[in-house]
Amino acid sequence: MSMPAHPLSPGSPLSRLGWALADAWTVTLRDLNHWVLRPGTVIVGWLFPVMIVLMFGGLFGGAIDTPGGSGYFEFLMPGMFALTMLFGLESTMMAVTTDAAKGVTDRFRSLPMSSSAVVLGRCVADMLNSVVGLAVMVGAGLALGWRWHGGIGAALAAVGLLLLLRFALLWVGIFIGLVAGGPEVVTAVQILVWPVGFLSNVFVDPATMSAWLGAIAAWNPLSVTASAVRELFGNPGYGGESWIAQNAALMSVAWPLLITAVFLPLSVRTFRKLKG
Repeated sequence: MSMPAHPLSPGSPLSRLGWALADAWTVTLRDLNHWVLRPGTVIVGWLFPVMIVLMFGGLFGGAIDTPGGSGYFEFLMPGMFALTMLFGLESTMMAVTTDAAKGVTDRFRSLPMSSSAVVLGRCVADMLNSVVGLAVMVGAGLALGWRWHGGIGAALAAVGLLLLLRFALLWVGIFIGLVAGGPEVVTAVQILVWPVGFLSNVFVDPATMSAWLGAIAAWNPLSVTASAVRELFGNPGYGGESWIAQNAALMSVAWPLLITAVFLPLSVRTFRKLKG
């Protein structure tokens, strides 16, 4: 009788970790193969934020006063980099929900594999997708006249903050996808992505909003990441005297860590409960 590829219960913690990582990489390759077979969907996902940049920068940019009289794209692009990290939430939710609807998740449950590997594999695949999507956005920004004005170290730190935000939001998407009753629930959540994105400093100064709305916008994780990234890239930002405006760099790390601390264990625990 043949033996399973993995033992059902690896002995040492190191063995369990190796088992989980090997299974997660297998799931990652499976997700990447799907993108190779359906490149149109992936490419549209990369180009959609570029369309938003062209629409807002071209149609509305001339009507918005930017700090120091700099071009609107100099202000807009760092915010759009952050917003692109939020847009990835939708594709993550849809992928997880689709797997559940097609019975793929049930198939994973029946296999002798680590229960954390499915969500971890999805995380790795979507992070790779986000890296490419961010590179596309940077290329579009450079073509439109945006530039970073700091050193390469500051630019890499800005990219790190953006990917940290994406990592945190990815676990939100995985959790919602696991608990969603069907695609219609995901559609409802997708609609909410837009208010979250617009209620920020991505496009305009929160000071132009009513006091309570501007306060919410200033504390939005997108806003603090956009502000920190603008500073690192040397791009103009509105700033302010409030605590959150003065500590955007700190909160651009604290918010993603808090979101991850909540939703990563929730995602793994939810998948494990589904196994029962």
